[in-house]
Amino acid sequence: MKKTWFLTGASRGFGRIWAEAALTRGDQVTATARKLEDIADLKERFGDAVLTLALDVTNSEQVQQVVQQAYRHFGKLDVLVNNAGRSLFAVAEEASDKQIQDLFDVNYLGMVRVLRAALPLLRKQGSGHILGVSSGLGITTLPLIGFYCATKWAVEALHESLAQEVAQFGIKVTLVEPGAYATDFSKSGEIAPALEPYAEFRKQFLTQLANVERGDPEATAEAILKLVDSNDPPLRLGLGTSILPRAREAYAQRLATWEKWEDVANAAMGEPKKTTEWIEELNQANPDRA
Repeated sequence: MKKTWFLTGASRGFGRIWAEAALTRGDQVTATARKLEDIADLKERFGDAVLTLALDVTNSEQVQQVVQQAYRHFGKLDVLVNNAGRSLFAVAEEASDKQIQDLFDVNYLGMVRVLRAALPLLRKQGSGHILGVSSGLGITTLPLIGFYCATKWAVEALHESLAQEVAQFGIKVTLVEPGAYATDFSKSGEIAPALEPYAEFRKQFLTQLANVERGDPEATAEAILKLVDSNDPPLRLGLGTSILPRAREAYAQRLATWEKWEDVANAAMGEPKKTTEWIEELNQANPDRA
């Protein structure tokens, strides 16, 4: 059955590859990018099967307008791919407040804006599959891109909660967690001015990063198509061979630490008590739920 997609960040990288894969197999796609000229060729190649629209995910009003326009155009929305993002290369001391705020405005709040625009439509139709594009760096971190990692950890938390909230409406949620791939994603970010105390560390890390094996991004298309065609999609889908080994190692270390400090943690519980005040406050905030 033909599916209807809405993709953010379709100008290049995964967004472009997945949009082309969906269109090539006969699906309908709304492809968005900050600059319309970056996706104009999709219209030339795929005609009426694609709707190309300019979208800046930091603009709440535009997000609402574009999502509504796409829904009116195709009459439904089966797959929402929240993919727009950028990067920031900086140690914790190097980045400015504005650089950090701008990063979260795109990578996290941008996703929230698109979700808020689309969720009423998905609830009304009683179906839909949301793909939140996270990263392997939403599971484990690397130095010098800690702020980028932080946005992806926030994306992970958001979608894990979201999946529990919208299951009752027939809406499915999957976090897509790519590992290292040979995309041009680095072109979408900023590099903060280096502080001298970190200069040698930065140089060593960049040398190490340059030697990392990177996957072929085109190879991810088949996995994404299988994902959206699944009747029982997973909450998380790691892409590439690095995700599972890194996750196993990270969680083994975390469990070992928690277990080592279990006695201290348990003692910090004090005398357990039950309280209902906060539940009463929530019900008062929304009397219809009481």
